[in-house]
Amino acid sequence: MSRSVPEGPDAERVIEELAQDHDIIFTTSFGYMDPTISVAKKHPDVLFMHATGYKTAENVGTYQTKGYESGYLSGLAAGAITKNKKIGYVGAFPIPEVIYTINAFTLAAQSVNPDTKVNVVWSNTWFDPTAERQAAISLLDKGVDVLANYQDSPAGIQAAAKRGVWGMGNDADMSEYAPETYITNPVIHWGPYYVEVVQSWIDGTWKSESYLGGIKEGMADIAPFGKNVPKKVQDLVNEKKQEMADGKFEVFKGPIYDNKGKLRVAEGETMSVEDILAMDWLVKGVNGTIPK
Repeated sequence: MSRSVPEGPDAERVIEELAQDHDIIFTTSFGYMDPTISVAKKHPDVLFMHATGYKTAENVGTYQTKGYESGYLSGLAAGAITKNKKIGYVGAFPIPEVIYTINAFTLAAQSVNPDTKVNVVWSNTWFDPTAERQAAISLLDKGVDVLANYQDSPAGIQAAAKRGVWGMGNDADMSEYAPETYITNPVIHWGPYYVEVVQSWIDGTWKSESYLGGIKEGMADIAPFGKNVPKKVQDLVNEKKQEMADGKFEVFKGPIYDNKGKLRVAEGETMSVEDILAMDWLVKGVNGTIPK
């Protein structure tokens, strides 16, 4: 059974209802974290898997992708395509998974096009076409020539397409919404992991963990390139993707400075997964702030 439930007070009620007659429940949005933990305490025989959260229990595990890897690949494409070195990014909520994706995106864009700036605004939505369109337009009005969007609606890339600006969405192939100006964007392949979790429960081998899958594991990926993306850009991105799959590339390897000039990762050092998943700062090159 699949249920679409807004983040908020109603989430716990719905999760509680599902726990009455289901053995395994996947709660698939960051905002479901506390309701999941609350309901799990009352149903110790039910297995709960929460996406993108950081709280676990004996019967609660978490799972998420290395979104910074797919974010980096998207940023490579954006950096290779931009002409004026002004890229826009409509962030969803200012939580670590969005922040580290924006940071990875920016580092990648700068790696191929130095001095590129990524202008960030926040929509504080996952799916609200009106709000996301307005946020996109605010960046387009600043003259960005590539616009990335973290939300699940195509509103941002549609707004960009109307102005002939390259666009990138999130979570799915969105080329149909902007066929002439679509580049690519991060996508997630949850299916194989869901099968693995269910099978481990059937086999009696499941244990609570915080699973993180990336390009190498086939969980993180990017959507097919838009039809007008130059082959040299596609080749650049695919080469880096193969390096990630082979374990030969780390996104957050120093030196890395934040956008206030502070050295965050020293030269030769690599950020730990724990630090990445708790990231609350923006890298050098991002024009924007993290709301408190």
